[in-house]
Amino acid sequence: MRISLRSSSRAAGAATSHTREARKGFVIVEVIVAMVLLGVAITSLAALVWSVSRSGIRTTGDAYKNGVLMQEVNRLEGLPYDSVANGSFTYSVSSGVYSHSRVVTVAEPVANVKTIKVVITPTNLKYKPDSISFTRTKARTSKVLCKTCQ
Repeated sequence: MRISLRSSSRAAGAATSHTREARKGFVIVEVIVAMVLLGVAITSLAALVWSVSRSGIRTTGDAYKNGVLMQEVNRLEGLPYDSVANGSFTYSVSSGVYSHSRVVTVAEPVANVKTIKVVITPTNLKYKPDSISFTRTKARTSKVLCKTCQ
């Protein structure tokens, strides 16, 4: 008489319970590895989001700064030459989205030529200060239409 354990139900139950216990331990290891990989992926994604948000803040500040600089240049270019006084003038803007201070320096190193420098310093330290310099010259007027100049 020969007894085979493979065909008995008792052997099958013992083999499957042994395999299930081993498989449960392996599933926990898989979960831990998956969690570590997910943590690495989320950390790198968070660094990317941080970098993009900082870049967006910097770009927003640059756009406001360029707008303020162009506004000041256009204002100074639109004034008559003699109305632009020599010296240094400071303006502070605390209202609105882009609070800042402006320093406008006007010098006349040569007759009929003025050099103007505008410096914008934001109060928010996330934005960088900037400056622009340009030259104004006194326009030569034509006396063609002047009846009293002849």
